[in-house]
Amino acid sequence: MQAGFLPEKIDLLHIWVDADACPKAIKAILYRASQRLEVELTLVANASLHIPRSPWIKNIVVKKGADVADQEIVSRLSTGDLVITADIPLAAEVIGKGGHALNPRGTLYNKDNVQQSLAMRNFLDNLRGSGVITGGPPVFGKGDCMAFANALDRFLTRYVH
Repeated sequence: MQAGFLPEKIDLLHIWVDADACPKAIKAILYRASQRLEVELTLVANASLHIPRSPWIKNIVVKKGADVADQEIVSRLSTGDLVITADIPLAAEVIGKGGHALNPRGTLYNKDNVQQSLAMRNFLDNLRGSGVITGGPPVFGKGDCMAFANALDRFLTRYVH
């Protein structure tokens, strides 16, 4: 992580989760962090989720459909909020609105790397659209959980009082 990508600490932080495709292990890490630091955590999904009973953790259920959860998150996002998502177009919107985006594999997006990731995603999408088989991401594993937990901890250590 390079200096200058994270703002000064603020009193309020809200963590939003694009929860439909978020791995259970990542949700568990987020539940613990939210409760330990007393940070609001909202999971947005097209179905009700089983979440711990906590004044800090909520679930918003949206209609089924492409990008419905994404648009709900963007509409509620405040400057400085953190969004957990593997959706690169959503991450780009979040960064554009002054928020922060963290991928479940541990990549903290910023203005530079989100644009690079978006360009690569669009390139691969165009290849797939023309019939080229590009494959998908590697299987999500323990190393990914560790990378996410470390990135989240670094972010929260610098960002939360």
